[in-house]
Amino acid sequence: MDGLHTHHTVTKEQQAFFHERGYIKLKHVLPPDCIEHYRNEITRVVLERNPLLKKPMSERTTYEKAFVQVTNLWRQNEMVRQFVLSPKLAGIAAQLMGVRGVRLYHDQALYKEPSGGITPWHADQYYWPLSNSNTCTVWVPLQATPLPMGPLAFSSRSHKVEIGRDLPISDKSEAMIQESLAAQNFEYDEGPFDLGEVSYHYGWTFHRAGPNVTETPRAVMTIIYMEDGIRLTELVRKEHHADRDAFLPGTKTGDLASTEMNPLLYRT
Repeated sequence: MDGLHTHHTVTKEQQAFFHERGYIKLKHVLPPDCIEHYRNEITRVVLERNPLLKKPMSERTTYEKAFVQVTNLWRQNEMVRQFVLSPKLAGIAAQLMGVRGVRLYHDQALYKEPSGGITPWHADQYYWPLSNSNTCTVWVPLQATPLPMGPLAFSSRSHKVEIGRDLPISDKSEAMIQESLAAQNFEYDEGPFDLGEVSYHYGWTFHRAGPNVTETPRAVMTIIYMEDGIRLTELVRKEHHADRDAFLPGTKTGDLASTEMNPLLYRT
């Protein structure tokens, strides 16, 4: 647990990179022994809770081929709770965004199976009915993740454009957003991740991942943070209703996003 609690100072240069590019990759954030300690338990919970694993890859949609997805693991298991509520990871998020405090929006395990397909271009905040853009996700690979395994890739500076923000993850989003980003000559960062390296990206940063062509599952744990004081906005699409019910239960438009599902994880 020490690896999840020690303070990690974000430099001014790293904060500036994050604000300008919309993402950042940071090496040596978590010690390898910390990742090893939690990986097996996170994987066990994922295998228990996701029925998609029983569905043949040939019968899945593009979205289903992209990854096995399980949310709110922190509510199911004490070890996973320790990982998700890490003040170290939350503190980095707050420093990068330049906010005084962050709350948990939700956690999400994303396991890309061997022969798993691409994760199409998308921006996460399409799904989130939240009142501002001070939101981000930490993407924590639970193993070293070379290019053949499908690491997360980012379109640099894409959080500043609005084209494509109305598209869910789909074949359509992959084609349309790719065309838009290419037309604007945004830099594409698809580098591998070392063990202990993590990334943070804004809710409106466009990102994708390649297929997993190895024989090893790509195990990843993600945690989504939102600024303390953010509010629920009007629910304008079906995905907003689903997210409100799953992660902000009982709230109404204009309410603070601070239910029992959204503990305060860090405050300066």
